[in-house]
Amino acid sequence: MGFSKMGDMIKVRRKFFRLTQADLAEMAGVSHNTVYKIERGQGNPTLQVLADIGGVLGLEIGYLIPADKTLAP
Repeated sequence: MGFSKMGDMIKVRRKFFRLTQADLAEMAGVSHNTVYKIERGQGNPTLQVLADIGGVLGLEIGYLIPADKTLAP
């Protein structure tokens, strides 16, 4: 899954909860710019940042970044 699709998933979930990017950033303990970039598919977030954002939105990190089956032997 590319960063763009992951960002779209976060954006949809954020809007479902009627949160602004600033609200989500504050609740997750990250910068507003970080949320902005992730939602636009421009960010390269760490697993911790994804876990923090996912925690606020009720999403497990595995839902945001599922295993890439193309790497299986």
